[in-house]
Amino acid sequence: MSLDNIHFKAGYNFLGLAEEDSRYEDAHAVIIPVPYDSTTSYRAGTREGPFAILTASRQVELYDLDLQCEPLLSGVHTLPELEPDMQGPAATLQNIESAVSAVVNDGKFPVILGGEHSITSAPVKAIRKKYGEGLSVLQLDAHSDLRDSYENTPYNHAAVMRRVFDLAKLTQVGIRNTCRDEIEFIKKSGHDGIIWASEMTGSDNAWIDRVMKRLTDNVYITIDLDAFDPSIMPATGTPEPGGMLWYPTLQLLNRVIDEKNVVGFDVVELCPIPGNIASDFMAAKLVFKMLGRIFKKNGWIGEEG
Repeated sequence: MSLDNIHFKAGYNFLGLAEEDSRYEDAHAVIIPVPYDSTTSYRAGTREGPFAILTASRQVELYDLDLQCEPLLSGVHTLPELEPDMQGPAATLQNIESAVSAVVNDGKFPVILGGEHSITSAPVKAIRKKYGEGLSVLQLDAHSDLRDSYENTPYNHAAVMRRVFDLAKLTQVGIRNTCRDEIEFIKKSGHDGIIWASEMTGSDNAWIDRVMKRLTDNVYITIDLDAFDPSIMPATGTPEPGGMLWYPTLQLLNRVIDEKNVVGFDVVELCPIPGNIASDFMAAKLVFKMLGRIFKKNGWIGEEG
């Protein structure tokens, strides 16, 4: 019996692309799922985030209304899940850094799906090897994550941006929760790159101009989904009221993508809620919107797009 005439479901990858449209060697972008939540401190479950995003992405329509095309018909490869290293957080971060370095060295655009936010320092370290001090990081988040350590480890999700702060120029957007130690660090270090959520209200988008002025030409974007208001993104481990909404967030991201060289991004901290697929789909749509705009800007869309 031949299998040639039997229809099989596409591989379990981002958008459910057919195998011939998602080969690694032909890919412009590579999805790296990292199901890791070993240092979560409130509600665990972000290890289920990458699978939930990939599952929801299969329901995303491939036509982008803003771009007026189908930008991601091909050229996106999804790697198997990167398993946590049981030696601990430092070993896991080293493995992530190695994986991202390999992808970048192959000339491909890395997209990391978390998992908890502690993983972000690893891709930043990997990408910094290529761009050096010319790299800046844009963080969308409810929390500043600037503790030096938390729960006896410097590799905790609550300390991740302190690690990043030592690696690249950092701009933080949507922040609305921090601790005394972090405030003292902000004052002592002279860090002036925080756009507090309270500054982003109303119709005045001057805060976006402030972000753009701070960013260097080469930008890595990290999005903790708790940056969004819980009314539209309840599925996070540490929700905070007063967060960002969909269209203003896209307005910011579109400007960054259009005016800067985005060199990679991650979407982290989806903590799926059984029966609530809206959050999973929103995370998948966010990845789709960002990648689609990056593909169009870089000329990675084929004639069929």
